[in-house]
Parts: sequence; structure tokens; C-alpha cells
Amino acid sequence: MYTPTGPHTHETVVKKSRFIATVVPVSTVEQALSSLKIFSRQDATHNCWAYRIGEAYRFSDDGEPGGTAGHPIMNAIDGQEMDNVLVVVTRYFGGIKLGTGGLVRAYGSTAAQCLRTAPKESVKDMLQVSVTIPFDAVGAFYVILEKLEAEKLDEKYTAEGVTINISLEKNKKEELSSAIADATHGAGIVH
Repeated sequence: MYTPTGPHTHETVVKKSRFIATVVPVSTVEQALSSLKIFSRQDATHNCWAYRIGEAYRFSDDGEPGGTAGHPIMNAIDGQEMDNVLVVVTRYFGGIKLGTGGLVRAYGSTAAQCLRTAPKESVKDMLQVSVTIPFDAVGAFYVILEKLEAEKLDEKYTAEGVTINISLEKNKKEELSSAIADATHGAGIVH
């Protein structure tokens, strides 16, 4: 899965109608709806859109015939394997009716081309875990943390040692458990 690194725009003209797609990275539904207001053009005939944030998704035809705009934009998002993204396709009507098939093609292809050309980065499947280690293993733990490209979120000291909450890629949890066991001679625990 990929997510855009910033807003990106692509324009297409189909039978005198201008279609302007804008791709925006978003991480929450509230951010998607807020960005929709910002990137919709009030002087346009239609501002059709779709977003995907993990399992949450929504789309709108904004007055176009049902299924001719929002759904094709959503299909473009899924077809380009994008996540944490809002796509707004603005249409300025050019005087020639496109028909339902023409609208589906115009909205879908404009969104897909914008997504294809947008700068993007890979979305990593992250996991938060807690690690409890003895005091004498803290130095070794930070070496492991750096090697696995994990991020320390917080830490709590107790009489027995340190509990550290971290965020790391899900596929690195087994490697973390093994490295902690080796560094602490079995005394470290990954929760």
C-alpha cells in the first residue's frame, strides 16, 4: 500500500469538460472531510470525491448520475493500492453530455492518472509493543531499537527494570523478541 506525500493535481479535458483531480494525504476521517472543503472548487459544476483510510472509506457523486463518479474514483484508489488518501475530481461542464459510460471513464481515468503521477511512499503496517528489560540491558536495547528502525514512545522505570513502549513494523516483532531474549539472557519480555 502507498500514500501520497503531499497534495498533487492532474487535469484532463474530455469533450470540452475540464476534469481536475486533486490527491491529498489524510490520516483521519475528520481530516478527509476538512480537506474536502479546502480542495473543492465552489465555482465548479461538480466536486466528486472518494477517500480510503484503512478500512474506512466513502465516496460521493455530488449530483452526477449515481455510480458515475464517486465509485470510479474509489476504484482508482483501490486499483493504485493507495491508503490514507482523499481524491477530489472537480468537473467544469463544457456543454457536451458525456453519458454514464463517458462519465465513469472520465472520472475514473482522471483520478487514476493523478494517483499514478503523485509522489508517494510505502505505508508500513505498524505495531505498538511493550518491552520489559533489566537495567543492565538498556544500552543493548537501544542498539536493537535502532537496528530494527523502531521508535520509542515512552518508558517507565520500576524496581525490577524498565518497561519501554515502542512502535515498529509488524513483520519485525519476532526479530525483536529474539534479539531481546539474546541481549537479556531470557530476562527480557516483549508484551
